[in-house]
Amino acid sequence: MTDVERAKQILDESGQTLVLCKEGTILKSTLRGVDPMLAYLDQKIDLNGYSAADKVVGKAAAFLFVIAGVRSIYARVISQPALLVLQSNGISVCYDETTEHIINRAGTDFCPMEKAVLAVSDLKMAYTVILKTRKTLQS
Repeated sequence: MTDVERAKQILDESGQTLVLCKEGTILKSTLRGVDPMLAYLDQKIDLNGYSAADKVVGKAAAFLFVIAGVRSIYARVISQPALLVLQSNGISVCYDETTEHIINRAGTDFCPMEKAVLAVSDLKMAYTVILKTRKTLQS
């Protein structure tokens, strides 16, 4: 079983929102949105070469996966902008469903993180915008 298959299996069998696997090491999170990836990056956890399984991947999460060095991803739902970011950065992607954009939890607008990075293409700028948006949303 590959790392991405293992991550998907754990995601499917558990209440996790994100699972990362690499050569027997498994990281799991129940945090929502981009919070799991931001937590790993904030803690400076080396995710280079990991495979991920995530419930929902928007463009902001895709940028974070690229920044972290994740090599392959399974998503239950992925936005078209996220798919483009991942594919253009050489990350292997499989998914169940694509959507034009990720919608916020209230179902009334785009996800605020996806909206914040929609016009961004630079990784460094994306990370800055994501951190700024997180700070704004937390206050």
